[in-house]
Amino acid sequence: MSDLSTAKSIVRKLLREKLEHMTDAQRHQQSSLAVSFLTKTPEFQAARVVMIYLSTSHEVDTSSLALKCWQAGKTVVAPKVSWDQKRMLPVEINTLQTGLTSTGPGIREPETGKPCPVGFIDLVIVPGLGFSPSGYRLGRGMGFYDRFLAVPEFIGTSCGLSFQEQLIEEIPVLEHDVPLNMLVSSTGIRRFCPTCIQPT
Repeated sequence: MSDLSTAKSIVRKLLREKLEHMTDAQRHQQSSLAVSFLTKTPEFQAARVVMIYLSTSHEVDTSSLALKCWQAGKTVVAPKVSWDQKRMLPVEINTLQTGLTSTGPGIREPETGKPCPVGFIDLVIVPGLGFSPSGYRLGRGMGFYDRFLAVPEFIGTSCGLSFQEQLIEEIPVLEHDVPLNMLVSSTGIRRFCPTCIQPT
């Protein structure tokens, strides 16, 4: 294991401990704030197809975000994981009440759904354990989102969604790590690329 990979493992352990010490009330409050900030952005308002992650108890809750998308007439897709091929297939979902399952290390995903071409996705909401001020994220080490965001067909906006506790000054970066276009947390919005939509 390289020094950078070792450093990532250490940071992951520290972040998991911080997340485990958050209370349900803190998670709920920060999730509400982050989703409120996100839905006010021009990136969200302009998006027709939004890819969300199906949140676990230690992630910013995306359920209210999905509801806001449907209320605004947007198409919502979520990743269905192919563990053999180590890739994610975006499929359309119309509810959070049925048709979901848990696979791998507790990852929630749709059981079935209509596949969505990657090129149709305007906004991808990206989970992570940690996020840096320069737009890099620390995932769980499996590389699914880095591979997805690196696909040439994807020309939309990638947006991290974060608790305040997940914001850290520096993240060890490997060659295959793909930076995000923007990050929304319970404390506000950061943009990292010149092509991102700027607020008017």
